[in-house]
Formats: sequence, C-alpha cells, structure tokens
Amino acid sequence: MPDTEERGQLEIFLGCAPGVGKTYEMLEQARTLRDDGVDVVIGVVETHGRTATAALIDGLEVVDRRAVEHRSTVLHEMDLEAILARRPAVVLVDELAHSNAPGLRNAKRWEDIDVLLAAGIDVLSTVNIQHLESLNDVVAQITGITQRETVPDDVVRAADQIELVDIEPRALRQRLEQGKVYAAGRIDDALANFFRQGNLTALRELALLWLADRVDDKLAAYRAANAITDTWEARERVVVAVTGGPESSALIRRASRIASRSSAELLVLHVVRGDGLADRGAADLTALRALATGVGAGVYSVVGDDVPQTLLEFARAMNATQLVLGTSRRSRWQRLFDEGVGAAVIRDSGRIDVHMVTHDRAAVRRRLDIRRTRFHRPGSWILAVLLPLALTGVLSVIDPLVGFSSQTALFFVVVLAVAMLGGMVPAALSAVTSGLLLNYFFAPPRFTFTIAEPDNVITLIVMLIIAIAVAALVDSATVRRRQAQRATRDAELLTLFSGAVLDGAGVSGLLERVRETYQQTAVAVARRDDRGATVAASVGEHPPASGAAADTVCPATGGEYELLLRGPAVGAADQRVLAAVASQVAAAVERDRLEAEAAVADELARTDELRRALLTAVSHDLRTPLAAAKAAASSLRSPDVVFNDEDTAELLATVEESVDQLSSLVGNLLDSSRLAAGVVRPELTRTYLAEVIHRAGAAAAHGGAAISVDLACDWARTDAGLLERALANLIDNGLRHGGGAVAVRTDLVPSDAPTGKACCRIRVIDHGPGIPADERARVFVPFHQYGDRDRQTSGVGLGLSVASGFVTAVGGTLTAEHTPGGGTTMTMLLPAGTEPVRGEDR
Repeated sequence: MPDTEERGQLEIFLGCAPGVGKTYEMLEQARTLRDDGVDVVIGVVETHGRTATAALIDGLEVVDRRAVEHRSTVLHEMDLEAILARRPAVVLVDELAHSNAPGLRNAKRWEDIDVLLAAGIDVLSTVNIQHLESLNDVVAQITGITQRETVPDDVVRAADQIELVDIEPRALRQRLEQGKVYAAGRIDDALANFFRQGNLTALRELALLWLADRVDDKLAAYRAANAITDTWEARERVVVAVTGGPESSALIRRASRIASRSSAELLVLHVVRGDGLADRGAADLTALRALATGVGAGVYSVVGDDVPQTLLEFARAMNATQLVLGTSRRSRWQRLFDEGVGAAVIRDSGRIDVHMVTHDRAAVRRRLDIRRTRFHRPGSWILAVLLPLALTGVLSVIDPLVGFSSQTALFFVVVLAVAMLGGMVPAALSAVTSGLLLNYFFAPPRFTFTIAEPDNVITLIVMLIIAIAVAALVDSATVRRRQAQRATRDAELLTLFSGAVLDGAGVSGLLERVRETYQQTAVAVARRDDRGATVAASVGEHPPASGAAADTVCPATGGEYELLLRGPAVGAADQRVLAAVASQVAAAVERDRLEAEAAVADELARTDELRRALLTAVSHDLRTPLAAAKAAASSLRSPDVVFNDEDTAELLATVEESVDQLSSLVGNLLDSSRLAAGVVRPELTRTYLAEVIHRAGAAAAHGGAAISVDLACDWARTDAGLLERALANLIDNGLRHGGGAVAVRTDLVPSDAPTGKACCRIRVIDHGPGIPADERARVFVPFHQYGDRDRQTSGVGLGLSVASGFVTAVGGTLTAEHTPGGGTTMTMLLPAGTEPVRGEDR
C-alpha cells in the first residue's frame, strides 16, 4: 500500500500523433512492473480496436468502469472512487486530455489523476502533442483541425517523467495503411488529411521542441538551485544586444540568421541606461519588439550602468552560448582611454562566443568623452604633477627659442587640461605646481623662488583662479550631464512600463516587466489595511507576502499599495521610477477590482431583470397546466361522480398533456439557465441528421401533428444532443403556431455562404400567420412572445431563445424568415459534415 503522506509519481507517454504507440508502450511498462512484483491495475485504457494493444491487457487487473447516463446515452468512464478504494501502487489512466461525462467528481481526466497522485498512487498516462493548450492554435493551423479536448501545459510539465514515443512519419503512414491504427473505412480519409506527411513531420518537430523546452526548464531550475553561473552548452542560445538605435534592426536580423543555422533560441536584450550604448536619438523600441516577435525572438529590457557586466550577467543567467554585438564606433584614440563595450565583453566572456557585427552606423564616430574615461579621476592627480614637469623639461630644451610670455601661456594650457580632466582640487594642485616651476626655472632671477617683478605674482594668482574657475564649470556641467542622463534613463524606463500598460499587459504583465527589467526573482503588489498586507497579484517563484519578506519595498502614492521585490537590491535612484510604476500597478489593481465589482453588479442587475421577467411570464403559464391537471385529477378521484371509459380517458389525456406542458416549460427554463451560466459545452462530431430530426420530431409532436422531412444534406458537424433540443423547440413552436403541420428540409449550401465554408442548412417551415419583419429578430429574446396581449397557447417565451442559444453554442446561426405563401421559416446553418471527422482519436 503506498504511503499516503507522499504524493504519487506521474509518468506521461507523449506522442506526436495518434497511432504512434503510446498506449502500447504504457501497457508494456505496466507488464514489466507487474513481473517485478508491483501492484498494477488498469483504470482506463482505450485500445481503439487495435489487436496488438488489446492483447497486452490480458493478465493485468482492470478496474471496472462506471456507467454514466448522459442525454439518453450510457457512457463508461473511469471509476475514480473504486480505484481509490482499491489503492494500487500504480494505475494506468489513458488519454490525459479526456473530458469526463457530466455528473462525475471532476470535469477533466487530468483532474482525476491529480486526486490519485494526492492519494499517493503512481500514475502512467498518455497524451498527444496536439492536445496541449499552448499548441492548440498551432496544430489547428497546421492540420486544419481544432482539438476540443486540451490539457494545460503545466499539468504535463509537472510530470515526474515524460517519455517521448516517436516514430518516423513514413513508418506511421505505413502502419495506418496496414490497418494497425484505424479501421479500413477510415484509412484513405486519414491519409489524405490529418496523416499527411507534412502534418506528421510538423507535429513531430513540435513534440521534440516542446520536450526540449521542458528539459531546458529543468536544467535552468537545477542551475539556479545550485548557483551555477558557468555556461553549459547543452543547447544553443543566442543573445543580441541592441541600443534602440538605427543599427538595432540590422543586428536582430543578423543574429536571427546566426541562430537559425544552429536551431538556437534567440533573445534580444536592451540595457536601459541614460546615455545608452550609442548615440541613437529617439529609440523606437516598439518597432524593435515587433521585429523581434516576427523572427521568433524573446525581448528583454534590463537596468545596468555597467553595460558589459550587465550583458554578461544576463547571458550567463540565460545559459547563452553566443553573444551578438554591433561593432564599436570609437576611434583609435578613444580606445586608448576607454576600450568600449565590445572589447570588455570579449575580454570577460569566458566560454560565451562573441560575434561583432558591422553596420552602417559604425562609421559615425562619437565625440571624445574625457569625462568618462578610465583616467578621469585617479589619473588626474598624476597628470596634475606630471604634465607641468614634462612641460618644464620640454621648455628647458627649447628655452632659447621662446620667451617668458610664451612659456607662461603653455603652462596655462597644461592647467586648463588638468582642470577639464580632474576637477577643482587636481586643477589647483596643477596650478600651484606650474606656478612654482615657472617661477623657479623661467622667471628672473632663475633657479630661485624669489619674484623680482610683481607681474609674475599676478600671473601665478590668475593661473590659480582660472584653473579653479574652469574646473568648477566642468564639474557643474558634469553634474548636470549626469542629471540629464538619469532623467533620460528614468524617462526611458517609464516609457517602457507605460508601453506595457498601453499594450494591455494587465497587472501580471506589468509586474513581469518589472521583474524582468530589474532582474528580480519575484515581484508582488500588496494592499495594506488594518489587518495587514494582502497580496493582490504576483509573478515569479516564491513571491514575498509582506514587506518583511521582500528585499525592496516601494510604496505607491497614497500608501494603500506597495510593490514588493525579491532579488538584487534596487538603488535609491531606481526607486524613484519604481514609485511611479507602483502607482501604475496600484491603479491597474484598483481598475481590475472596480471592473470586477461592476461586472458583479451588472450580473446581479441582469439576474434581477431575468427574475422579474420569469415571475411575470410564469405567473400564468405555469398555473394553467397545473390547474388543468389538478382539476382533472380531482374529478377522477371524486366519489360523487362516476365517469365512463371515454370520460376517464379524456381526463387522463388532460393530465398527461398538462404534465407534458409543464415538463417542456421546466426544461426550457433549465436550458435557459445553463446558457446564461455559460456551462453548455458542445461535443462536435459528425452527426447523421435523419436520426436527430426523427428524435426531435417524436419529442415535439402533438396529437394529429404532421411533420414532413426532406433530406438533401445528411451529415453536419455538430453536437447531436444540443441540435436535437434546438430542433425539438423549433418543431414544437411551428406546430403550435403553424396550424399543426411542419416541414423540415435540409440542403447543402456552397462555400460562398455567410459562414465562409460549406454549410448544411436546416429549415423548419410552418404555414401559420407568420411574424412581421420588425418582430423576427426579437423572437429569440428570452421571455418575448409575439402577440402577448392575445395569447392562446402556453409558454414563457423561452423556446426560440433556447434554440438560438444551442445553435450558437455548436457554431451555427439561426434566423427567422418569411415562408412564401404565408408562415414562418426558421433557418439554421451548421458546418457541413460531408467528410468524416479526423483527428479525434487520441
């Protein structure tokens, strides 16, 4: 018996298409486990008539399925309660994406599996790649078939083990031709449609890529848990760094070609800083995001003052194997002072390959920026002494050629250079040093500090004043430049976050952008009240639930909300931006809360309106059949009157007719409530219309009713149960209002129909008084009845509303039209089912 304190293990056999052998592999593993002494049972296995698969069931214990009646059909579903009572070590549960019949504990089979795992029972299951939610639209685009039954990707990703059951497409088609997958009648159609060579190849690649992503996620989790930052070349991943400038689009395209050659994942990185990587003007990051999305790349924006270090940290965190950078715009002289981003990245890249890509903007040189070189502060102290000494040596050599005034001017140039490089104190030191050297070596009397002429004293004083003044101006400009850079960076970040809001990212999307930009592990927004903090939304792993658990706390304007970050500490300067972002997040949370409250209020208002309409409608229509049934029953039970057989039969017929009316009214009320609640889930299959129309006519026919049927279209893709209910209501409506005679006609409408595809048209025709043109659209409104003021029939005005709701649910349309010669024609358009349904076997 398994230990119920430990969760069971889930192993999934993943296939790229039906027939690859998932169930066969699962059964073989089950037999191996049984031979090893493991307690294995079969909860549910679908053989689909495949002899080889069915043969493997022999000798394995099978838990009997549970019979569930649904729409007059008995369905056999897995008996979850019986398996829990049996408590095996391992249970086989085929078809993970299967939808259970209504009335069972869970709506989906994967939810049943979660219950089994929670009970400590190991589970073996199967699923095809086309049933994963994230790939549903991709598979539909490739095969032309939309899978109705899907399973969330997280359910499959959370499996303890996933085994890919793979087969070469040509081999799978051969198995199909040999009758090992489908019955003989379905082979040709399957080969020509779902099982085309191209479809199978694409599905196979999807399965391999999805499984590779799952393995990559496991690797990333392991590296993070073990603090591994070295690059592991398990999978090629290319990072391209862009500035947002005009060369960025060329870099992304070039990186896309590099990534495509090695089937690598492409990531586009934008480092946010005040002055950027290059002079780019107005960065059009929106266009870059669109371009990156077009080439299948992910886009990331991160904050970092040290661009090379930020690039490498991001690349290592993503386990990137290649970095793509644009060539430097720096001139040869500029590289003497600052090696540039590319050179720094290449020097420290380690195992990451770096590609330097040329571009048109590489020839556009930037101005020399001596204020941000590596010689800026430390070197200025050395230059403050060395430059005057060097100039003194040079002037000593050429002393006979220049006079004292020229020598003084050259010392002025040295002092100004140091002032521009170093600031006020180095400039003052250079001025004093230059003055002393000029006085000692060149001012008469030479080689003494005695000053013979007062002009020389004034020269030294002026030199000192100019040096300090120039240094002060340069420092002031530097401070303003840094402030401008900070303002530019803040504006860029705010634009980034505001763009996320305008793009409709929502609260979670905005928090994810914050987490990505500041490289945080998790981000949450909490609302504070008298009872403490309550997390309103969060992203990332293990988000902080309170300020005490967060590494950075940023309150929003008003103090009601606060942004909680877990990860590297965010500096005070960046917290100014975060304060504005926190206000945006708070506003988004409040907007969502108010919208939710408004939706609840609207729903309550609609419910109240529906309740009033219902009470008004049923006050007469439910009482009438009840009163008739009550009067007939009371008459039959009365001891004072003796009825003959004919009278008794008439009274019993009255009771039966009244009960039928009540049953129809209650049925329509229940159907209307299901439609209003949105719980109607159609199961679209290829449906034989003659059978459905026959059952609908039998359910709606009154005594003496005449229903004629003419079928020119035999098949439609629909839900048989919902279509039967809709047709029954339409036929009943036609019989009651059309003089007791109704005709049902079907025909095939070509592809130029309003739906854009070939449709099956079903018409329910009566020859009654008809409906005026201005009333035809309103007859499908709940509780609306044409001719309310002079009604002779019972009903609450829901029959046509329910029919319209069911037709819409199965993907069709229902309209009311005039019948030539008088009367009403209800016209229904449904997807044609002239070809067998494909891709439904799992």
